[in-house]
Amino acid sequence: MATILKVEDINVYYGSIHAIKGISFQVEEGEVVTLIGANGAGKSTTLNTISGLLRSKTGSITFLDHDLGRTPPHKIVSQGLALVPEGRRIFLQMSVQENLEMGAFTQKGGDIKADLEKVYALFPRLKERLKQTAGTLSGGEQQMLAMGRALMSHPKLLMLDEPSMGLAPILVEQIFEIIENLHKAGTTILLVEQNAQAALSVADRGYVLETGKIVTTGTGTQLLESPEIKKAYLGG
Repeated sequence: MATILKVEDINVYYGSIHAIKGISFQVEEGEVVTLIGANGAGKSTTLNTISGLLRSKTGSITFLDHDLGRTPPHKIVSQGLALVPEGRRIFLQMSVQENLEMGAFTQKGGDIKADLEKVYALFPRLKERLKQTAGTLSGGEQQMLAMGRALMSHPKLLMLDEPSMGLAPILVEQIFEIIENLHKAGTTILLVEQNAQAALSVADRGYVLETGKIVTTGTGTQLLESPEIKKAYLGG
């Protein structure tokens, strides 16, 4: 398997606060890799640094053999890396279809209609609401829309930041079923998620973050069965 993403020794600061402390990890093609940890552990900061929204003082981030170093965020998207941010950040005043079309802005000469049909096949609820204003959708529908919009850019790596946040349990199940289906279809996913049980259940591998450091790593199954992880994150 080819390495799609390699993060080496990154250190990220918010002013004087040392948020990420020398973490390194990688994602292989076709994998679902999850970062789990408590609130404030540095999970979202890591994704935002990979996306170019924050910068590391040290180390390197390599995506498809390109050093992302000083690459602006919009160029990172056009290289095939898509982030579904925490809080979804959809265009509330635009329709469902317009939001999805915005996701295809990096595609030059692609077949947007065919891409829309693929998204509608994954998310039938969005097809039913394609003319509806995005701000009137439920939380679960907005999460589906944010994921669908990211998929319109044909990502080589899809990064999901807290996709289950604020959703009812039945919707959380649906979102994780969709993540499993994307995985089966060959999409490479880096998943940040506070629901450690759900995340590790769909992940090939996981990394556990505590106060900006990776403290444990293993397969999804190993981490699910680890007594320390059960005690700290799974209520066991």
